[in-house]
Amino acid sequence: MRIRIGYQLTFELEQSTPMIVVLNVHYSRSSDLLAPDTMITSPSTPFTSYRDSFGNWCNRITAPAGTFQIRADAVISDHGLPDEVPSTAQQHAVEDLPEDALVYLLPSRYADSDRLADLAWDLFGRAEPGWPRVQAINQWVHDHITFGYEWARPSKTAWDAYQEGQGVCRDYAHLGMAFCRALNIPARYCTGYVAGIELATPEEPMDFSGWFEVYLDGRWFTVDPRNLNPMTGRILIARGRDAADVAIATSFGPNILSDFRVWAREQAAS
Repeated sequence: MRIRIGYQLTFELEQSTPMIVVLNVHYSRSSDLLAPDTMITSPSTPFTSYRDSFGNWCNRITAPAGTFQIRADAVISDHGLPDEVPSTAQQHAVEDLPEDALVYLLPSRYADSDRLADLAWDLFGRAEPGWPRVQAINQWVHDHITFGYEWARPSKTAWDAYQEGQGVCRDYAHLGMAFCRALNIPARYCTGYVAGIELATPEEPMDFSGWFEVYLDGRWFTVDPRNLNPMTGRILIARGRDAADVAIATSFGPNILSDFRVWAREQAAS
């Protein structure tokens, strides 16, 4: 299937402001792009690009004072299959994990697994290790948190989400990741588009989505406690230890985000 994806962000800036923007489709999906997701700025402003330590494609820009807009409109080919459900995937012993997975066992800024370790073992320690344990976590987090944009805040950690029982998709992901890490399952944060093609009533207005991946049986698998059921039209932008590593826009100065639009919709073949 073909999915049209894109965004439009408008900032009001008091002064010239350096920014880091992470909005390009992940390199693992770049060959699927049928129309490029080139970032366009208004007013036209030069920028440079680089890969961060997680392999994400980042753009560096110094935005001019006043109204500043960044946007992209692309088309990507997708297999149209739902997220894989690896029902027999097994958990690795820590000593058998590859070195590049070990960082995803550690507590991080938003996935404060050290604070949730006792609770994780109390809730899920008796669940069968591997995918059944991950699914038990997935279901519990889905049931525990009530979704609402009014409960979003940039400082909220997994512990806060557990205590409050409210949040947005990133809070579901952080809490699920923290439980997994506390149980020695590597878990990494993901952000991107989820077209929600199979949903009768997709959420409006649309937003970027947050989910996570777990390392089992020598591979990474998608886990999405916000949506719970396997989804189609999932397009990755970036991965990291938690949302701090994949912020869509980091500005080094005061600003107001005055307009924010995201789209990801199936496009009929021409």
